This record gives sequence, C-alpha cells and structure tokens, in this order.
Amino acid sequence: MPAHVSYDAVIVGGGHNGLVAAAYLARAGRTVLVLERLGNTGGAAVSSRPFAGMDARLSRYSYLVSLLPGKIVRELGLRFAVRRRTVSSYTPRGDGGLLVGEGRTRESFAALTGGEREYAAWQDFYATTGRVARRVFPTLTEPLPTRAALRARIDDEAAWRMLFEEPVGVAIEERFNDDLVRGVVLTDALIGTFADAHDPSLVQNRCFLYHVIGGGTGDWDVPVGGMGALTDALADAARSAGAEIVTRHEATRIDTDGAGAEVSFRTDGGDGTVTARHVLVNASPEALAALLGEEPPPAAEGAQLKVNMLLRRLPRLRDRSVDPREAFAGTFHIAEGYRQLATAYQEAAAGRLPGAPPSEIYCHSLTDPSILGPELAARGYQTLTLFGLHTPARLFARDNDAVREELLAATLAQLDEHLAEPIAGCLAVDGDGRPCIEAKTPLDLERELRLPGGHIFHRDLSFPYATAGAGRWGVETAHANVLLCGAGAVRGGGVSGVPGHNAAMAVLEQ
Repeated sequence: MPAHVSYDAVIVGGGHNGLVAAAYLARAGRTVLVLERLGNTGGAAVSSRPFAGMDARLSRYSYLVSLLPGKIVRELGLRFAVRRRTVSSYTPRGDGGLLVGEGRTRESFAALTGGEREYAAWQDFYATTGRVARRVFPTLTEPLPTRAALRARIDDEAAWRMLFEEPVGVAIEERFNDDLVRGVVLTDALIGTFADAHDPSLVQNRCFLYHVIGGGTGDWDVPVGGMGALTDALADAARSAGAEIVTRHEATRIDTDGAGAEVSFRTDGGDGTVTARHVLVNASPEALAALLGEEPPPAAEGAQLKVNMLLRRLPRLRDRSVDPREAFAGTFHIAEGYRQLATAYQEAAAGRLPGAPPSEIYCHSLTDPSILGPELAARGYQTLTLFGLHTPARLFARDNDAVREELLAATLAQLDEHLAEPIAGCLAVDGDGRPCIEAKTPLDLERELRLPGGHIFHRDLSFPYATAGAGRWGVETAHANVLLCGAGAVRGGGVSGVPGHNAAMAVLEQ
C-alpha cells in the first residue's frame, strides 16, 4: 500500500513516460506516487527472458530508440546509452539487394538501379527530411507551437507541402522511380500505422514525420542492455529523487473537481484511495475516459505482428555479396516493395491476410551483445526481432491463435525466399525443447499491455503543433488537474519520454 494518503501528484501507470514525469516532479520537490498495475515498471519498454532456460534478455515489445531527447537523459542523469547501427538497412531483391550504410550505399544503389539517379534522389530527399528534423525535434519538449509558427520554423515551403499537406506517396512517386527504393522510403510511414501511401487523412505522413525527426537526425539506435535498461534507469532516477512507486496497484477511478482529485485503486490485498493535487495518466485515452467515467474516444486499431527469435546462428543469404552480419545489423526489409506494400494494404483492408506479408527484421545482439549471456555469446547465438506491417486487429477477431500461426508461417516464408537456408533450421531450442520464437498480434498486445486494439501509439499520431483542445503542452484534458502523459498525447507515440516530460512541465507551470 502507498506510504501516505495524499500527494502532490499521483501518476497512473509506470511505463517510461510515467517514470519520466515522476522523476521530473520529484526532483522539483513534489511528493509523487506512481501506481502500476503489473508486477514491474516499464510498460511496453521492458526486457525479459521469454525462452525457458535461455539466458537472452530481449527487448520484448519495443526495440529501438530515436525519439528520446538527449535533454531528458542529461537532465535526469540517466545511466543509459545507445549505440549506432553500422548498417541502416538492407533490402533484398532476387540474388542482390540494396545495402544502406557501411560506406557502400552509393555502390549498392548503382548495382540495383543501374545508374546514379536514384542515389542522388535519395540524398536529396533525406537532406530535406534532415533539415526538417533539426528544426522540429527541439520543439517536442517545448510548449506546442502553432501550425503557422512550426511552418515558419521549418522555413521550407516544398518540405512543408511534402510532409504536412500532401500524401507522402506523392513525393515518393515524384522523386523515385525504382519500386524497391520507393518501398524502403514508404515503410517509415507505415510502422504502427495502417494506411495507404495516398491516404487523404495524412495519418501516414504523421507516422513518417515521427520516424525521420528523432534526435534531429532520424537515426534509430540500439539501447545498450535492451529497452529495459532505459526504464530501469528511469525508475532508479524517480526513486532516487523521492518518488514512491508501488506495483500491483491498479487504478480503478479518478474523481476530480479541477482543484483536487481522489484516485481509487485495487490490489490483491484490498482496495484503497489516495488524494492528489494533480493526476497524470500514463495510459491510453480510452483508459483515461474509463477512469473518469466519461465517453470513450473513437476506437483505436493496431496493425502489426511482433516476433522475437533466438538463433543458434544467423542464416546464410541468397545474396552472397552481403555478409549476414551486415544485412541483419540494420533493418532487413522483407516484401516491402512499393507495389507489394500497396497490395498488402488492399488485401488487409478487404479483410484478408496479405498474401506476401511485409515485415522488417533487425538483430539487436550484433550491435549490443550484452543482452546475451556469456555462454550464448561465445557460441555465436543471435537475436532477431521482426515487425510485421498491414495486419490490423480485425483480421484476428475470428480466431486469434489460428490466424497468428497462419500469418507467422506466411511471414517466415517471405523471409526464407531471400535466404540460402530456412530460418527454422537456425532457431535455437529452449530448455523445454521448443523452438525459440514467439509472435504477438494486436489482440495479444491489447490483452498483455492494454494497448487499445493493439495500437502501439494508443491512437493515430498527431502533427506536432497545436490544434483545438490540445492545450499548451499537448497533455491537457478537460479537467485542469488531470493530464494525459501516455503515447496518446499530442507528440506521443514511440519510446520518447516526451509526453512524460511535457506533463511534468505543465504541472510545474501551474
């Protein structure tokens, strides 16, 4: 049970954003209580050993870091680091492929496309997104700019139109000719978002923007020690500053009059309540509405397959010009040509599993071997993490287990097309004699993590500027002392800590 009955701030949910908020508020001298329903903190940003008897600590749900501002790491004094991947991506085609990184990008483009044009277009396109990133990323931890202010800050009308006004598919088709190159560019608009390249809502543009602005560079780095190293460091920072964190305490209701609030909770030992001046909810907008007894927001729907694997060794590739240690160190794109992505979207939108499921893989342990026990590392074991696209939750409603197995088999078959040996033959076997592979559908993520509809961003992402009702920091609600500090806040989504920081700033301003 909590040590006190009243706090300056009660934070519902001990995911990474809740821990960021707790650390900032406690360091500012506020009394803080974090209520976490699970037996551990971290939410989706955790590391675990999913395979019996195997000393491999995998980032189980979220994998890479791009959107976490260095400002938060420095200000909270976190003992946490990331490592740059030597290869950005590898995309196979036939017996060849496109390797981006290792100083071989230009040569690889020429071999794939037969000339210099696509490489020049690639350089120009990402020079533009890089300029936008350097201007936009610092604003994420500032009060929300107006749309006009952000546009003026970017100061590039062509870039603004490409990212904020026209479907990103327009720019991709205007700038690139090669189908595979187009697909590689488009994937950043689809990770966690179910949309077509030309969706008029621009939900794909919002997803694309958050994938290319991280750190002001757009780089996606490997968390040393796994994602759990970040949330463990955040929990340590919050506790060291004086925050109280209690696990297996599930918040069940929030009552507020705008000046004070009462938070009810349940535990295995019984129910209880605490009072607070402010309540910060590190959960989905849907969960926030339920806690307040209000009308829920429109239903969210996730659309991804997550797969974790432990291998005895990396598989050999059909493309003999690339070492598997290079190909799997970056993002290995599978069935992600531009037309393939469009077809997969159309099939899923029609209620069918994609015939060629698109996905991407990377190997954490090539960049950070510390997640493997010494014996496994010495024997050459490696981890693989796969993220499948265009698999909305609705496809699993009839029989989650059966559809999961069908989709997993089809996804691995697409990978096998580019290997010189089946991936199944490289899988390690756990202490119970089972292959070391697990798959999670959107419905699994909803059940395990309470992600609404399995949506990894809690709901569709927003552009990072003020809109009606967004508030000064993008975390405000209709109640002056209740704030949303989870991924569903404006400028939420991904492992960033930004909503947690912004909610803490909003409290401290008051």
